[in-house]
Amino acid sequence: MIKEEYKYSDITSKIIGCSMEVHNILGTGFQEVIYQRALANELLLKGVSFVREYEMPIFYKNEHIGTRRVDFLVESVVSVELKAISQLENVHFAQALNYLEAYNLEIGLIINFGAKKLEYKRLINPRFKPTHS
Repeated sequence: MIKEEYKYSDITSKIIGCSMEVHNILGTGFQEVIYQRALANELLLKGVSFVREYEMPIFYKNEHIGTRRVDFLVESVVSVELKAISQLENVHFAQALNYLEAYNLEIGLIINFGAKKLEYKRLINPRFKPTHS
């Protein structure tokens, strides 16, 4: 599952593997929060570092206008948005991409536990601006 040409492929592969385990055990039909809790447990079991419900500020023209919580921020570099719906639609991808842009994160995943088969998509932020420490 790891593709070396993809940035953070090692991390995204672990997240997807943990998500598959959760989906295999729980199946479909639960609310998103149930999958979120189960995925948190699975990530902990696999030794993956994350913050759940990570709150980040949203700015408009350099003015703070609110905050948004990403479901998971994994290893401080990959955002993960969870859904528990029958199928993902373009609006869900747009929302996840907006979070990447707002947080200036390069890579994200959107994972849907609501479909018969686990759905996931890797997203890349085309507006990512590397910060220098």
